Amino acid sequence: MIAEKEASYHTIQTYSVVNEYSNKTKNVWLVFHGMGYLSRYFARYFEELNPEENLIIVPQAPSKYYQGPKFKHVGASWLTRENTVAETKNVLAYVDSVWANEEPEQLPNFIVLGYSQGVSIATRWLASRMIACNHLVLHSGGIPKELKPSDFEYLPLTTQVTYLYGDKDEYITEALKTEESLKGSKLFGSRLTVKVFDGIHEVCVPFLSQLADK
Repeated sequence: MIAEKEASYHTIQTYSVVNEYSNKTKNVWLVFHGMGYLSRYFARYFEELNPEENLIIVPQAPSKYYQGPKFKHVGASWLTRENTVAETKNVLAYVDSVWANEEPEQLPNFIVLGYSQGVSIATRWLASRMIACNHLVLHSGGIPKELKPSDFEYLPLTTQVTYLYGDKDEYITEALKTEESLKGSKLFGSRLTVKVFDGIHEVCVPFLSQLADK
């Protein structure tokens, strides 16, 4: 007979930060990478933003694995369908710790961005912690099915929500389904804007620059 049990233990996880907070900082970003990334590589998409005006905090997905048959490159994943509820609690507790370390006393324009698989973590963290942001960017990823409009009622009406994906995304069918679901479920109501860019399943760097300059 096989019995599956649980054990609790303390763990240490890294994360990446781009630039430093100062009285010149205009935007604080909390960004969640997609599957296969490490935070330090995902952070490179934000290096072109004005370093004096932008602080970017990049949590690291906990489950690392070798990519490809040569075991040369390492990637990471936030969650799988295995033990998802418990793993979600672990991941969100880790994000809490990162935010506790990095949240400035005076929070300027606060942008939360999830890319691909990171969308599920960004939305779950905001909804469960009821943390307000000025702009939520859902970039080329799906929304967890358990989330409902009431989970985001706490957000100010001034909070902007952008669903962003490329018109040549190899997962375009899923992107279109997510767009349809977002509009149909009224998850974010009048806050929601959908933007489609010319590109594949990749980070839209020009949009990041536009957002930083607003």
